[in-house]
Amino acid sequence: MKLRPSRILRELRAGQNSTVLKMNLIDPRVVELAGLSGASAVWLCNEHVPNDWLNLEHQIRAAKLYDMDTIVRVSKGSYSEYVKPFECDATGIMVPHITSAAEARNVVDMVRCHPLGNKPLDSGNMDGLFCQVSLTDYVSHCNTEKFVILQIESPEALEKVEEIAAVPGFDMLLFGAGDFSHRIGKLGQVTHPDVVAARKRVHAAAVKNGKFVAVASLFGQKDQLIAEGTRVFTLGADVLELGNAFRKLITDFAGDDTRVRVSSTYASPGR
Repeated sequence: MKLRPSRILRELRAGQNSTVLKMNLIDPRVVELAGLSGASAVWLCNEHVPNDWLNLEHQIRAAKLYDMDTIVRVSKGSYSEYVKPFECDATGIMVPHITSAAEARNVVDMVRCHPLGNKPLDSGNMDGLFCQVSLTDYVSHCNTEKFVILQIESPEALEKVEEIAAVPGFDMLLFGAGDFSHRIGKLGQVTHPDVVAARKRVHAAAVKNGKFVAVASLFGQKDQLIAEGTRVFTLGADVLELGNAFRKLITDFAGDDTRVRVSSTYASPGR
């Protein structure tokens, strides 16, 4: 029996870009629909979304039907919140609000196996094919085919980003433009010069230290993001795309009927 390799890591190692779709809805059928679209991965959220562990397993299983990776943004804090997504066979985790190199090292220590870290072993779950593979293969797979994304989302983290990026054992940095803009008093202004400058600093630190760059949204700056070294692109979210499609249906039907009022200002999840 063979453990499933990461599609995103395969693409990145081949010099290709990877595409991600964000899931706020917890129905595994929506994950299947994302798989049918050809996406490299889905981003599932345990930080803001009311999901449970069993349903998360169902979502991950649905993704694997289409050779699609799963990235779980964890609830920040406990060891179990970081390890359980991997044991549900998620391909990667995203840890929000990292603020220091010490914190980054702690994450690596919890989720990587020796010699990279000190993750306790239990191969009796989906990620170990329920003990149907050797421990040697299981440990190697944990360290080579699973990935870790750290989010930089505050001015405090930005001041330490070069130190954070230099920590070995994790794979990607993702700049949280939405939270960063909020923290500096530029709420939602993700293309404000101060926010863009911060993003560029994060991306430069990642590239310098051999880490991949991921983004939560294109923000209409695809070419610039590629120039900064971005390789993993989140292209949209289920709730946004459904909302846009539903509004279009209603407005197309209404035509010039002013009795139909539809707002065009919405927040974007995951930024």
